[in-house]
This record gives sequence, C-alpha cells and structure tokens, in this order.
Amino acid sequence: MFPLKDAVMGASTFFASALPHDVCGSNGLPLTPNSIKILGRFQILKTITHPRLCQYVDISRGKHGEQEGILHFSRILHIAFEVLQGLQYMNKHGMVHRALSPHNILLDQEGHVKLAKFGLYHMTAHGVDVDFPIGYPSYLAPEVIAQGFVKPSDHTQCEKLLPSGPKSDVWSLGIILFELCVGRKLFQSLDIAEKLKLLLTLGCMDDIVTVLAEEHGCLDIIKELPENSIALLKKFLTFQPSKRPTPDQLLCDNVFSEVASVYPPFHKPASLFSSSLRCANLTLPEDITQLCKDEDCDYLAERSIEEVYYLWCLAGGDLEKELVNKEIIRSKPPICTLPNFLFEDGESFGQGRDRSSLLDDTTVILSLCQLRNRLKDVGGEAFYPLLEDEQSNLPHSNSSNELSAAANLPLIIRERDTEYQLHRIVLFDRLLKAYPYKKNQVWKEARVDIPPLMRGLTWAALLGVEGAIQAKYDAIDKDTPIPTDRQIEVDIPRCHQYDELLSSPEGHAKFRRVLKAWVVSHPDLVYWQGLDSLCAPFLYLNFNNEALAYACMSAFIPKYLYNFFLKDNSHVIQEYLTVFSQMIAFHDPELSNHLNEIGFIPDLYAIPWFLTMFTHVFPLHKIFHLWDTLLLGNSSFPFCIGVAILQQLRDRLLANGFNECILLFSDLPEIDIERCVRESVNLFCWTPKSATYRQHAQPPKQASEGNGSRGSMSCFTADYQDEPKSDLSRDSIQLNDLKAEVSPRISAEDLIDLCELTGPSHFKTPTKKTKSSKPKLLVVDIRNSEDFNRGHISGSINIPFGSALTAEGELVQCPATATLQSFKGRVVVIVGHVVKNTASFAAHLVQIKYPRVCILDGGINKIKPTGLLTVPSPQI
Repeated sequence: MFPLKDAVMGASTFFASALPHDVCGSNGLPLTPNSIKILGRFQILKTITHPRLCQYVDISRGKHGEQEGILHFSRILHIAFEVLQGLQYMNKHGMVHRALSPHNILLDQEGHVKLAKFGLYHMTAHGVDVDFPIGYPSYLAPEVIAQGFVKPSDHTQCEKLLPSGPKSDVWSLGIILFELCVGRKLFQSLDIAEKLKLLLTLGCMDDIVTVLAEEHGCLDIIKELPENSIALLKKFLTFQPSKRPTPDQLLCDNVFSEVASVYPPFHKPASLFSSSLRCANLTLPEDITQLCKDEDCDYLAERSIEEVYYLWCLAGGDLEKELVNKEIIRSKPPICTLPNFLFEDGESFGQGRDRSSLLDDTTVILSLCQLRNRLKDVGGEAFYPLLEDEQSNLPHSNSSNELSAAANLPLIIRERDTEYQLHRIVLFDRLLKAYPYKKNQVWKEARVDIPPLMRGLTWAALLGVEGAIQAKYDAIDKDTPIPTDRQIEVDIPRCHQYDELLSSPEGHAKFRRVLKAWVVSHPDLVYWQGLDSLCAPFLYLNFNNEALAYACMSAFIPKYLYNFFLKDNSHVIQEYLTVFSQMIAFHDPELSNHLNEIGFIPDLYAIPWFLTMFTHVFPLHKIFHLWDTLLLGNSSFPFCIGVAILQQLRDRLLANGFNECILLFSDLPEIDIERCVRESVNLFCWTPKSATYRQHAQPPKQASEGNGSRGSMSCFTADYQDEPKSDLSRDSIQLNDLKAEVSPRISAEDLIDLCELTGPSHFKTPTKKTKSSKPKLLVVDIRNSEDFNRGHISGSINIPFGSALTAEGELVQCPATATLQSFKGRVVVIVGHVVKNTASFAAHLVQIKYPRVCILDGGINKIKPTGLLTVPSPQI
C-alpha cells in the first residue's frame, strides 16, 4: 500500500437495500443481509493499488471541486491517458467503474489522476444490493440506460441484469472528455427523462460528436479541435458497444504515442511471501543524510495509508460520527418510520418518502489533526528504529518514559494506545520486510506483544511460512467435486457467524476454497468437523490472501495437531487426552482427584478444545490473544492452556458433581484470556520438557529446516521431539500402560538438567553446579536402604516403598518424609527400579494433594551408566 504523502482521507456512505424478514434461503437459514454481502465484496478493493486509483482502506457497517473552463487539448490527453490506465488496471481485476463522472476523477497536488468510488459497482453486486442506480444519467452509456433499473422482488431467485463491461466506462469517459474540450456540462437544460431519451436517440445519428456539439451550441469549438482529437472522441462515443474500443485498446491508440512515453509501466511491489525479489526495485532518497534531520519532515506521511487510518481510529477517529456531524447520516425516531396509508384512488397519508436509502455522493474529509496532536512528542527516530540495537525493545522518543510504562500495562490497553502501537507497527513492519533474515528478532519482539495490524504476517513468520505460496495454492484443484464438499457446506454457515466478515457470502466462498485446498493437498488426512474453526483465524487475518491463510494453516496443523486428522485418529486423541490428564494431576492434584472421583474425564469436554486449538471454544478476539502466545510455544503448550482454563473454573468444578460439570461445559463461562495466557506460561515453565512426550507427536525435524536457531531463543520454542535422542531419552510405552499412570514420566536427561548435575571429571563423585537458588526439585528414591546406599542420585532422599505408608495410608513420619513435606510445591521425582511401585507411590502423593509429582522413566537403571550416582563415605 502506498504511503500517505500529501493525500487526505475521506469517507462516504450509502444504504444497502433491506431484505424481507420472512424469507429464508434454500438451506432454510435466514438470508444474509445485503450490508454483510457488501462488506465481504469490499475486502478485495483494499488490495487494488495503482497510482491512478484512490486507495480503499476500510468499510464500516453502521446501524442505520470542479474547474470550469476549456483545457488545452494536450492536458486533456494526459487526463484521458491516466484515466484509461486506472480503468485498465481495474479491468485486469475483473471490475468496472460504472459511476465515472467528473467529481469521481480527482487530481493530486502534482495534477495526476486518482479515480474515486470505483468499487461501488463491485461491492453492491452490480447494484443489486442497493435501492439506487449506480452511475449518473448524463454519463451512463446507452446500453446501460436501455437496460433500465429493475429492483428484483424475489430475493431467492432473482433474474439479474446483465452486468456492465469495460466499454461502458469508455462512453462515460468520452462524455467527460467532450465536456473538457468544450468547457461546459452536457444535458444541463434537460430533465432526466429528456436526457435519457436524447442519449438513446443518438444511436440513429452518424456523427454523435457533431450532434452533441450542435445540441449544446458548441460546434465552433469542436471544429477548432485537431482532427486526431475529434477522431479520438468519436472512438469513445461509439454508440454500438460491439464497435466501441476497450480501455486496453485505446491506450495503444496513436494519439497517445507521445503521452505514453512519459509514464513508466506500473509494477506492483512484490509481496512478503513470493518468489520475486523484494529488493529488486529499491530506491533511496536523493539526500539520505537529511532524512531524519529535517525538523519539518512529516514522518507520518511516509507511513502507509492503511497504517495512518488504523492509528486515526485509535486516536479517537469514528467514521459514523464524522458522517453524522456533517448530517449525511440522520437518525429518525421510530414513529417516523411507520408505513403510509394508501387509498384506491392513489391518495396517500403519512410520512414523505424516506430518501435515506438513496445515494448521497458527498465525501467527508477526515481530519488528521487529532492524530498528529497525539503523536506530537514522537521523534523522527521512532519512524526509523535501528534493528541491530539490542539495548531496548522500544525505540527512544521524547516520551520514552511514558512508552516504557505502557509496555507494562495490560495487553488490551496497549492495543488501544496510539503512540505505543505506532512504535510497534513501525518496528514489526521493518522486521517483517527483512524476513526471514530477521526471524529471530520477530520471535523476540512477538514475546512482548504483536500489534493487531501486523498479526497476520507475524503469525506467518512465526510459523516459518516461506516461498512462492501463491503458486503452490493456485496449483491445487479446488473445483473438482469431492466427497467432503457436502460436510464443508454444512459446517461453514455455523462457523464464527457472529463475525460480519466470515458470515458474508464472500467469506463462505473463501472458507470453502481454503478448506478444500487443504483436504485435496493432504490425501493421507481427512476432513473432521472442527477444521473450519481452525481455519477461521487464519482466513480472518488474511481475508484477501487465501494462499497465505492456506499456508499458515498447513504449517500450524503438523506442529500442534500432528495426525489429529487421520481417518482413524483414536490412538492419537487417546494418547493426547491421557497426557492432558497427567498434566492436570501434575499441576493441580486436588482438582484431578475430584474430577476422577466423579468420572468427569477429559474425553467428555477436551476433544473440541484440542481438535480446534480452542477456536471452537472462544470468540476470535480471544483466540488472537491466545494464539499470539501459543505460536511461540511448542506442541505441548496447549496442555498448559487446558489446565489454565480448568483452574479458572476450579472453585465451581470442586463444588459440583458430574451432571453440574457437564452443564457447566455445555456453555463455558467467561474466561479471562489474559489471565489464561499468563498462567499457561507459568505452568509451561514448571513442566519438565519430557513430561509431555507423546510417541504420536510430530517426528523430529531435519536440521536443514533451519529450526535449530530458534531453540535457544526462548523456553517457549524448544520441542522435546526435536532434540537428539540418546540412551537417556524417554522410551515409548503402550497406551494402556500410560493410562494406568496418574503422574507423568520424565526422562533421565531432564532429571540431570533439573538436578543441575555435572558429570564426573577429576572427581570420583558427581557434583552439583554452584547456584545460590533453591533446588528446582527433590528426588525421592523408593528402593530399599541397601540399594540406596550402594549408589543414589546426589541430593536425593530415601523413602523405601515397602515401609513408606502406614495402615491408614498416611506417609510414615521420619526425617525423609519431613524433607518431602518441605519441598511440597516444587517438582518431586520418584525413582525406583520397579515401575509399578514408582507409579503407585506417585499416585499416592497425588491423592494426598502433592503437586508436580513425576516418575523417572526407566528408573534408576537409566542413571547408572552415566556415572552420576554417588556412594556415601564409609563410616569409621
């Protein structure tokens, strides 16, 4: 998107036509409001970027200068050429203007053309969804007038008018050029009916240009024009559409041969994820040294129009309020909307005709004063942050203290802070432009927060999306019918339909294509209900880039939901739920005991959580905040989110039985998502990496995939499955054995790391790393005392399993159990040589509400070959 530069932002409005309340579609569901349809079609207009077109930025669904005189013909040629350039670019995107008129041809400060309101015809489905005709009678092509304006009464099966083509705009431009040549408006003295009648009778004339000149008393002016200009006007004003040239053909006309050389061809900049070189056409300012030294430099004007509009909204800008203040939108009391009485003779009583549904062509200029005032203390250096500066995450400014304070505020407040968001947007924009070379810094900054405006591209970077994604997406057959089509059609109308964008017909069509592309490109997997919910966040954030939505979804599923979409996924789901059950016992044994006692197992509530990664549970705005952190975590992070959700409902769960818990989860209460994220991170940091090991998780990635550099960046990113396997790693066990164990197992590697042991070198016994902090865990060795004295892990205590419990099931009181009690709340690892005994002892500790209890996988035998066992000194 182009920078703002000297452009201004404007807003206009129109009303969509209403639908009858008692009509349903063929699927039995209520009809989609026309305003929703318009909102969906509008989105593609945001991607239409060209020097000859105004830039569409946003659409909001609410509740309810020309110069007279003759121009020199050379100037008219330039205007004609630039308008044709804009029309040609629109035609390449399958659009026509249809509302071309002098006040929709704007000129910038350099005198170059910008076509305005070119998307109205497209977004209203060629005028079907509004109660007013698109276009101005004086400039409509004869074939458009001949069709008339028919408003279909049957909204389910309406016979649509033939859409206008590119040649209709050529006629409109011809009338405008004629007016510029003669210096006066056409048809001003005629009423609408006479005007339309004259336009239709032009078909009987041989020389339309001469007839129009005679009709308006300007034949002398026309005769003074160069012959090539008159010939050009005749081409524009050819009555028969079949003989009228298109904008593409007119641009090649000889009359533009000199003009065309002035305009270099327009090349749309390469997108972030493409095979084209993004640095191919980079240009630097002529005097780069002065870039940030000029005190009067308008740095905000260098930002994209999209960014400026976003910041304008944050600074208090309100489109509807602006339009109400200018009395373009007028609210009416309900009593004034009552219908009229109409008698047989045609006499009516009541309110006059409501004209609010007709088109008001006024454009309101949006003032940037409030935004500029809000950013007045932001220095120029904030717009050009140094990416190599490791000292601070936030750029320096005159208000840096305020900015640092903002960084510690709750996320929802930070996202509404104009100055803070400016800094974050500028920083992420620069980092993403340097992706993938700056992917480490993208990860680092994403841990602070992700600006909502940059979320779509940032998620793609966090998921490692690279390459020519559009070509890959285009190569997938999304048209041939497949058996899954029917299920997709049923699911889409039920997926996040509270959202205006996703509920639009355009949103449904995009859902269908992206989901079908995933199904077709993954023949080893199948479509399961819930895949549509999983797709929703990616489609919402990349509504105009289906290829990127598909690429993100294709990268997300193998990482977090590997093999969840197999035709027979029962073994994968069961293992996942079993590990989740162990995580509940590990972090909250009291809650785990209660849920197990009442039989409220994860199979009853957690499958839709994990199968959709919580998108079936939370609305999109909560999913965005949740996934901002989820994407920084490894494949086991969802377990921690699940436990955090349960802990928010903890009091209600502990106080209720099975039936009440079922009812509670059928309509999940409000969850504080920021608290959920915060507690998930804390739970994740307390969980040993190998405790969530799953044999059905994604296999280790190859070193060539470039993920090695990420592992050292954050505790969130390392995945246990990706680490090199050794004799100390966790071994796979049967699902039934896994289900029999209440507490999770951890690997010998994890134990050595958490105990901070160093291997034997010049010492006969292992030593602990020197650290002043308290130990992270306590090792409880349940072998008999003889085995313990032959060799044990340094710092461990011995509670022999055979004599650990009293007849009442309580722990025998002794110095070792007192030590165990003092470590309650930290990680406790049970070590033995009989698996059944260690699992039983761990389960007993969970029963008496000991948190963070786990079992050493492989028992003491895994540690013996390491030389890390210590032997007590003999007593003399």
